[in-house]
Amino acid sequence: MSIRWKPSATVAAIIEQNGKFLLVEEHTPEGLRLNNPAGHLDEGERLEDGCAREALEETMHLFTPTHLLGVYMSRFQRPATADQDHEDITYLRFAFCGTLGAMQAGRSLDTGIVRTLWLSPDEIRASSARHRSPLVIQCMEDYLRGQRYPLSLIHTDAGVIDLQPVAGDGRA
Repeated sequence: MSIRWKPSATVAAIIEQNGKFLLVEEHTPEGLRLNNPAGHLDEGERLEDGCAREALEETMHLFTPTHLLGVYMSRFQRPATADQDHEDITYLRFAFCGTLGAMQAGRSLDTGIVRTLWLSPDEIRASSARHRSPLVIQCMEDYLRGQRYPLSLIHTDAGVIDLQPVAGDGRA
């Protein structure tokens, strides 16, 4: 039986204010890395909602996506170690820009996130060796070029949100 290839669907918030971009510093197996507030899309979640959730979890700020910045694919390969098998993952990233809201009191940063920081485009370019993904720069450059697509470009079928178990599919 062949195994079907599936990319990992992720969402990312590209947040700019006063010429600086909000990034997170996070623990990874490769050490501390910089990334956009981003993460995996959850089952039953619209892309925009997943992006808002990830931004909140990783920055403690509300975020409202206003535009789709772009759809990106990247491949990540991590060599095998004594503790872990080789990983070869293709990410399908849906990046959004939008409005940053208030910090939510009483929240804490998501597991693995060390801190948030605001960096200028030049600081982001100069720190590329510390980026979790080449998409950090790509998304920023697309944003700076004014690339924006209306959210109406995205359609989420109601069956995704109203996900009900199908008899015999193993979900309770």
